[in-house]
Parts: sequence; structure tokens; C-alpha cells
Amino acid sequence: MTAASDLCFFRSADGDLAYRDTGAGDLVVLLHSGFADHRVFDAQIPPLAAEYRVIAPDVRGHGASANATRPFRWADDLAGLLRHLDAGPAVLVGVSMGGAIATDTVLEYPELVRAVVACGAATSEFEYTDPWVRRVQAEQAGALAAGDVEGWLTAFLRFVAGESRTLGDIDPDIPRRLREMAFGTLSKHTPDEENHHVPLTDTWARVPKIDVPVLTVNGDLDAPDLIAEAERLARTVPDGRSVTVEGTAHYPNMEKPEVFGEIVADFLRGL
Repeated sequence: MTAASDLCFFRSADGDLAYRDTGAGDLVVLLHSGFADHRVFDAQIPPLAAEYRVIAPDVRGHGASANATRPFRWADDLAGLLRHLDAGPAVLVGVSMGGAIATDTVLEYPELVRAVVACGAATSEFEYTDPWVRRVQAEQAGALAAGDVEGWLTAFLRFVAGESRTLGDIDPDIPRRLREMAFGTLSKHTPDEENHHVPLTDTWARVPKIDVPVLTVNGDLDAPDLIAEAERLARTVPDGRSVTVEGTAHYPNMEKPEVFGEIVADFLRGL
């Protein structure tokens, strides 16, 4: 678990953005999933930091980072941090929302990115069509509107196991950790808060121009929509490939950290 004293802060134009900075060497940036924070990568940070400089930010509005008070884009925040660090170009490794941020950033700021690993994600232009996922999303939205934090957390955690399993089928430490992170992020916001995030557009039209290596990683039990989009990304870029982690859903990095870590390490060694 990261202590507050281990975090650094980048003074952006709209508040301080937190990040962990450890190790030395070529730059690897770890981008967490929605409602969580950099601790999603607790199992990956130490081994990666033995060979690389690892930056693990808290995305704006998450963890220890400031909430937005005006329009912002994920890619702009990350580009600002990378330029502040005067390091890179970076290999971006993202899970879920973090994977979309990685892809968006290479589209907007190709000079700052050396390669991309997107886990359970493609670009940020995505909408679920899977009926099970849409039901879970509706439960989350209803709970949030009613101010039912526990109901929202329960629905949120269904993504951890996937449709074919229950939380009882996985290591209980995983939902415990994600619950703690999500509760911390959720407590920073109010139900009627304005969403200042500005989405990217025309991302898929630009994907064929991505000229860095791209690896997509999918849990075989994840939502079919997500698997299909990630594999589409790997097929569409000039230098892309896809890997599946058996017996995992949306968080292969947490369910099988050693397997995920070796996949990322192999990719890095091949650059």
C-alpha cells in the first residue's frame, strides 16, 4: 500500500495531480481503471521498477488527484505530466479506462509515446452493447442517483468477476482493494457534480496511423464487447498483437499478477 508521503504532485493548470515515481531507466507509465487509483498496479510496480522508471498517476478526479473544475481531457493531463517530468518517450500501460487513456494519448501526442499496452480497452470511443453489462451499468446509475453508495459499490464490483462468476470465485483481497479505492474516489464527488471531461472524437479513423507497437491484453472472462474492441485495436494498428489471460475477467493484472507482469515484461524487452 502506498503511503501519502510516497506520492509526488504535479501542479497542473487545474489543481495538483498525484503520481508515484520509482525506479530508474526507460519510462513506463501505469494508468489505472475508472474509480480506482494507482494502487491497482501494486503487484507490478516493484518488479518493473527494478529495470525501469515507473510513473503511476492518479487520474484527475481519482485517488489523491484534484477534481476537475473546468473542461479537461485525459490525454492532455498525461501529456502535461510527461512534459513536466522531461522524460520519455514513455511506454503506456493501461487497464480499462487507463487503456483508453493510453490509446488516446498516442493519438494526440505521438511524440511522447514509445509503445502502448491496453488491457480490457481500446480507445475512449466505446459504448457497451452487452445486455449483462448494460444491466449492471443501470444498477450503478440508479444507486448513484439514489445516493446508495453500497448499492453502487456492489454493482461496480460485478465487473471484477465477470458475468460467468461471482465474487466468491476470486481472491477476496481483490474486491476488498478495489472497493477501498472506489470508495475513496467516489467520496471526492457528489451526484449532481458537473462532468468536465471532454471526450476525444474520430479516434478509430486515426488508429491506423499509430506507428508504435501496441499490445492488447484481455481476460477471457471479460465482457465480449471489450474483448472485441481490444482485438480490433490490435488488428487495426500497423504493429499490433493481442494476448489473452485465461481464467480472468476485467482485471488480469490483479487476478494473475505474475502472468500479467511477464506479458508486459516480454513486450518491453522486445521494444
